[in-house]
Amino acid sequence: MVGEEMSLRNRLSKSSGKPEEKDQGNPTKESLEAPSNGRLDIKHLVAKKIQLTAEAEELKPFFMKEVSTHFDDFVTNLIEKSASLDNGGCALTSFSVLEGQNNHRAKDLRAPPEHGKIFVVRRSLLDELFEVDHIRTIYHMFIALLILFILSTLVVDYIDEGRLVLEFSLISYAFGRFPVVIWTWCTMFLCTLSLPYFLFQHWARGYGRSSHPVVHSLFHGLLFMVFQIGVLGFGPTYVVLAYTLPPASRCIVIFEQIRLIMKAHSFVRENVPRVLNSAKEKSGAVPIPTVNQYLYFLFAPTLIYRDNYPRTPTVRWSYVAMQFAQVSGCLFYVYYIFERLCAPLFRNIKQEPFSARVLVLCVFNSILPGVLILLLTFFAFLHCWLNAFAEMLRFGDRMFYKDWWNSTSYANYYRTWNVVVHDWLYYYAYKDFLWWLSTLLSMIVGKGRFGML
Repeated sequence: MVGEEMSLRNRLSKSSGKPEEKDQGNPTKESLEAPSNGRLDIKHLVAKKIQLTAEAEELKPFFMKEVSTHFDDFVTNLIEKSASLDNGGCALTSFSVLEGQNNHRAKDLRAPPEHGKIFVVRRSLLDELFEVDHIRTIYHMFIALLILFILSTLVVDYIDEGRLVLEFSLISYAFGRFPVVIWTWCTMFLCTLSLPYFLFQHWARGYGRSSHPVVHSLFHGLLFMVFQIGVLGFGPTYVVLAYTLPPASRCIVIFEQIRLIMKAHSFVRENVPRVLNSAKEKSGAVPIPTVNQYLYFLFAPTLIYRDNYPRTPTVRWSYVAMQFAQVSGCLFYVYYIFERLCAPLFRNIKQEPFSARVLVLCVFNSILPGVLILLLTFFAFLHCWLNAFAEMLRFGDRMFYKDWWNSTSYANYYRTWNVVVHDWLYYYAYKDFLWWLSTLLSMIVGKGRFGML
């Protein structure tokens, strides 16, 4: 940082000092360029202007980097100070502080392990970046590429078939048997809404009055595991296999199955310690969330349960419509990628005998469409879909991802490309496993010392 500031100052001093040295060292040259009648030479003025413009362009990136660095540090300090005011560590609203354009470094904020995840009102990173004209150019380039795919498909179909083919048979096949998907999702959702909540409610109200609280807890815990494994685990899997659902329909059922399992686990995991602390303190009121709080959590774009989340003041329905329109655009984008890049490739390979050459060609020819589909899936789901539901629910914390495209290691990419899932794994898998392991080791060490005595 100091070296960059010194180089910037040196460049500024050199650029300001060069014209003076030139004027002092070559007084006759200036007099020769200026005519005797006192009028300045146009060529001389143009040359000076070009020189100053080149120096300004050379200094521009250094200046912008300095401004961006200082602004990021300023916003980060504000976020840390405001986070220290939050005692519960669950719902901190600082919308006015986070409205800055370059506040993505502040999104690395993580609460201490004992407080859990901190929710603050903040925008998604791409929403901020798209306000920059240069970044929005990339968005426009993808739109132009989609138009080229559409035109290419229409022209090829017209030449081959003699007519415009607008059947979208691939989409119809991928989302086939959609009524089965609808009733399967409704069944999963209603089961997740009712069974975990009423199991937890029954356990919480009977825990303090039970003469055998351990047996009471083990019984309800066993019922919850049966629900997670039997109802949400094997039920949707059986439907997928029994009805032989197509790829897209199958992905919807499986992803919703995993999402509801993680949601139910988070609800129980966050509320059980509150009931245990209440029973330990012999408090009369049992902290049981309301059905409305649980229902909101099931639709909220997060896997970490809280009774309350930071909320935005209003719903921008135009923003919601735009996000769903972009999801539809990404869907058709993927369709045209398969239609123009993947289908001809695999149609021709199927006619050739299998060999190492065919395998290598197939893999390398699939890299480009695979990368495009990965980017479109990220943009459609983690940005558009989640932001649309967040806007409809006025959910404030929209850090669903970080700047994973700047990752220099797989570990950093894994932590930043899907923050929603990573937070769940961090708090409920990694942290809980470390707690269980440390407790087990302390018990073994304690028993060993007792045996030695």
